[in-house]
Amino acid sequence: MRWLRLIPLLTILFTLGCATTSEDELDSLPADELYRRAKTALDSGDYETAINTFEKLEVRFPFGKYAQQAQLEIAYAYYKFDEPDSSIATADRFIRNNPGSPHLDYAYYLKGLVNYTRGANLVDRVAPRKPSERDTRALRDSFNDFTQLVKKFPDSRYADDARERLVFLHNQLARYEINVANYYIKRGAYVAAANRAKYVIENYQRTPAAQDALQVLVQAYTEMGMTDLAHDVQRVLDLNPPAIRDADK
Repeated sequence: MRWLRLIPLLTILFTLGCATTSEDELDSLPADELYRRAKTALDSGDYETAINTFEKLEVRFPFGKYAQQAQLEIAYAYYKFDEPDSSIATADRFIRNNPGSPHLDYAYYLKGLVNYTRGANLVDRVAPRKPSERDTRALRDSFNDFTQLVKKFPDSRYADDARERLVFLHNQLARYEINVANYYIKRGAYVAAANRAKYVIENYQRTPAAQDALQVLVQAYTEMGMTDLAHDVQRVLDLNPPAIRDADK
């Protein structure tokens, strides 16, 4: 029947009409109601709606009392919505535009969290890997963000958590270097393996990975026929008991 053919078209028109009405409604709401709706969406896990509503609030009331908070909420919503680049860009904008904000410490803290988790990709979700087995750029960015937080805001409510994360990240970055060194050992690239191991010893002395670095050096020197050096390192290894590796468990 002919009228049946009109149903899909009517459905589309009705949907568009509702969307238009919704946008018009947002344009007419006061700042406190916009913030309330955005926060409700954020708390309920509707991150896309939260982002759109917070952005509407920021555009309509750029100098209002909710403007700064809206920027931080947008950055957090992007983080939860799995849009790390947008989250980082929003946090960086907040830091640039609000140098005297009492919430500046949170912006750095959020950047640290985003950069830590952004290293995870689809493979990580299907078959999770240790952070030390990922590309380290994001982990290094996270380390830098948390370091800035601790240096700039040592008494921040987020500082203690940031310090704990820094220890963990430091251990993971050291573990990554050992993973690479072991890869070189398997490939027979003993000079490269030894260089990685020495880098760990020089830069990550107080991590569990330092013990492994000594073991890599012993193996690399032995394979290269540098027995005297191998024996020297083995003596150092024997004098140092194995470290507890809780950080990698």
